[in-house]
Amino acid sequence: MRKSNLIKKLGAWRGIHRLIFIFCILALLICMATFSKIYSFRSFLASNSFCNCNTSINCYTINHHVDLTLDTVIQKIQHEIDILRQLPNEKAFGKQAIFLADILNLVESVQNLLVQNSEPGAVLHSLSRQTEQVNEPAEYFLTEEIRKYVRIKPNRLKKQNFMGANGTFTSIGHACFSMKSELEEYMDYDVGEMCNDDWRLAQKLMVHGCDPLPRRRCFARAPQLYNKPYPINESIWKLPDDKNVRWSQYRCKNFTCLARNSSVKGFFKCTDCFNLTHHESPRWIVHSYQDANSEMTADILIAEVLNLKPGEIRIGLDFSVGTGTFAARMREHNVTIVSATINLGAPFNEMIALRGLIPLYMTINQRLPFFDNTLDLIHTTRFLDGWIDFVLLDFVLYDFDRVLRPGGLIWIDSFFCLKEELNDYLEAFKILRYKQHKWLVVPKIDKDDSEVFFSAVLEKPPRPFR
Repeated sequence: MRKSNLIKKLGAWRGIHRLIFIFCILALLICMATFSKIYSFRSFLASNSFCNCNTSINCYTINHHVDLTLDTVIQKIQHEIDILRQLPNEKAFGKQAIFLADILNLVESVQNLLVQNSEPGAVLHSLSRQTEQVNEPAEYFLTEEIRKYVRIKPNRLKKQNFMGANGTFTSIGHACFSMKSELEEYMDYDVGEMCNDDWRLAQKLMVHGCDPLPRRRCFARAPQLYNKPYPINESIWKLPDDKNVRWSQYRCKNFTCLARNSSVKGFFKCTDCFNLTHHESPRWIVHSYQDANSEMTADILIAEVLNLKPGEIRIGLDFSVGTGTFAARMREHNVTIVSATINLGAPFNEMIALRGLIPLYMTINQRLPFFDNTLDLIHTTRFLDGWIDFVLLDFVLYDFDRVLRPGGLIWIDSFFCLKEELNDYLEAFKILRYKQHKWLVVPKIDKDDSEVFFSAVLEKPPRPFR
């Protein structure tokens, strides 16, 4: 009994010791900050040459002493973090270890600034020369996690990297400043704990231009009972297991509801996308006609496109609203397609992944995350339609052109718009000066003849270097 009490006392004493150690570090940082302000004020007051010389000598001595002190503090904090990591009860000391890591980063940032000031001839990254101005965006927000994310993170080796930067410069979308309250809500969490069920808030921020979002230090929520996905030979054309999706933010609570045409799903585009048997299965394999008596269609078949470049179409992007059926069909022809979409009222990204395909969660605001001249094909349907601004369409198409290799294809699939605006939209496509393999304009008969469909397959020309 006495032995257990003794162990408890020792444990309590260790906790108190660590707490005192942390407070000592904070006191040291406050003293250093106060001293640096006083010292810089004294340096400003000094005017004659003797004082300047004397100040520079004192500055060197003080910087050297502070640098040695910071090295000692860093070593002790690192040692304390290593001890905490070895403790059996990780959950109890997890927040303490994270707190010490944050203190360590702050101390190292002060040390790096001292090194920069002591080497006036050193070449620094352009942003580092105005550290206070660059860190000003962090001061705009109140949530501490945003402030920590946005501030410059100095390189711990105190050297420039191969790109000439001596720090890491994290960024957020410019529209985040106009959505301050929403972003602060998104970044309000306990470090190391579970994130809130707030993916809709994140998507709202992205759609409104707060993109890219800052990274977070919390664990994303997952379904409570996640089952193994179906084997690849089954998963492509089979509705996934309902347990593998978090349904709390959707009107439908299972895939069967999503597949029913009569369900009120909360989105209007691609209402039949989850009906894999009747609606999705024939797409891009057989023509679909709006009018049974008419031979007119905006559909272009996969076989027709692949025959334009036999064996050359290997990788591509599908920038659409859908559940990955285009990628599934192209996979049957040994073509790898990444499907980019957002979750418009339904779990599109989860559905694509559970079918064994690759989802890319991104908005139209974002620059495509591919390098120049790398893709063989870009396909888009039900997304770039008559709602889009002409200037925005220009930016999107030029970004498509950037990532598409010479000889690659853009496939515009059933783009619809008002008749009177058709020529304006067509000019945006013509300005690329692509070779036209297919070019179709047909009336959209369900809108009183006021809208039209436009489909095309266009080939990027080679552009010699200048």
